[in-house]
Amino acid sequence: MWAYETSFYQIYPLGFCGAPYENDGKLEHRILKVIDWIPHLKKLGIGAVLFNPVFESDTHGYNTRDYKKIDVRLGTNEDFAKVCKALHEEGIRVILDGVFNHAGRGFFGFADVCEKKWESAYKDWFNINFDGNSNYNDGLWYEGWEGNYDLVKFNLKNPQVTDYLLESIRTWVKEFDIDGLRLDVAYCLDQDFIRTLRRETTALKQDFYLTGEMIGGDYNRIMGDDLCHSATNYECYKGMHSALNSMNLFEIVHSLLRQFGPENWTLYRGRHLQSFVDNHDVSRIASVLKRPEHLKLIYTLMFGMPGIPTIYYGSEWGEKADKSMGDPALRPSFEKPQWNELTDHIAKLCKAKAESQALNYGDFTSLLLTNRQCIFRRACDKGRVLTVINADEASFHADFNAEAGCGIDLITGKKIDFGGGLDIPPYTSYLIELE
Repeated sequence: MWAYETSFYQIYPLGFCGAPYENDGKLEHRILKVIDWIPHLKKLGIGAVLFNPVFESDTHGYNTRDYKKIDVRLGTNEDFAKVCKALHEEGIRVILDGVFNHAGRGFFGFADVCEKKWESAYKDWFNINFDGNSNYNDGLWYEGWEGNYDLVKFNLKNPQVTDYLLESIRTWVKEFDIDGLRLDVAYCLDQDFIRTLRRETTALKQDFYLTGEMIGGDYNRIMGDDLCHSATNYECYKGMHSALNSMNLFEIVHSLLRQFGPENWTLYRGRHLQSFVDNHDVSRIASVLKRPEHLKLIYTLMFGMPGIPTIYYGSEWGEKADKSMGDPALRPSFEKPQWNELTDHIAKLCKAKAESQALNYGDFTSLLLTNRQCIFRRACDKGRVLTVINADEASFHADFNAEAGCGIDLITGKKIDFGGGLDIPPYTSYLIELE
């Protein structure tokens, strides 16, 4: 699968393009801005762009009005087709956010129910009680996602609903030639529905990629040979920054051993979870880490561990934003991309990921672990790579079984000799390809 061998870049389009929060109905061709960023994506070494919601919605994109129409604040279907074509011409795949658990109050089917009540042809598309009322005083009660009544929950047991959503996906493939989907709140979706998505999307494109949003729990609930290919690895997202902030690398390495280690009870060995250090729903990593010196290290950790590394737009140059400031603060518009030492570091990590079968498919073995240092190995029949982290302000001498005399750091290109152990400078990380 192509997705296992590359790095993703996540864009929240309404924010990225500077669209107003409320849908004002004014057509603006803002989505074309993405084309201007393609040279930056190429320089970074990105293989796929994950777009959060692009379809017509009430406000933030997740309250969809029309699944077959690009949001008027972003442009037209023709505009987005141009963006997808430009990305594809540069070898960059396109993943869309599939918001299938719920729609917005402006969704045509729900608006019809509010108007016609029992007479509506769409009354069984949702979970509705006509004897109740909503906090919008609709004269009916309906189920909202996790108590959010601007998000009207679909009845995915209704074939008419799933047929509509599947037809929408076919439209996206036909018009935009998309390569995959992120399933929003996949933990709420019925397994049978996910199986149907996997079967139908594979029929559309043999290498169509499905990943699902999982906040916690067992990722195997949505991920498997007939389910999603991947799931968001929130456990390690939290583990990475928590381990660095508390100077306790046992936390993250134990999570990685639980997920991918050599034991028979390992949960996800051989699977490819979606790795990230931040996204559109959480504080940016530069605002989370206590020590700015750990920024490069956490990205090395993410690229070194099993998974599909995902970079959130703006974070590659260390942009800050805290969740307490509200979602709009996490989803800003930048006039143009920036490039600095951190960006350069991430670009080298992207290159290493794209060129290393060990980083793409290797198993996971912990070789050295202290509170402030860790070394782990990824190995397959086509190579071995060591991820080396020294999170301390002091140098560290590491004695461990490297199973090789020397190697090449994929980040700097320098040769590293293990004779007599490995001296690691302060706040330093390596990806060492063993010779």
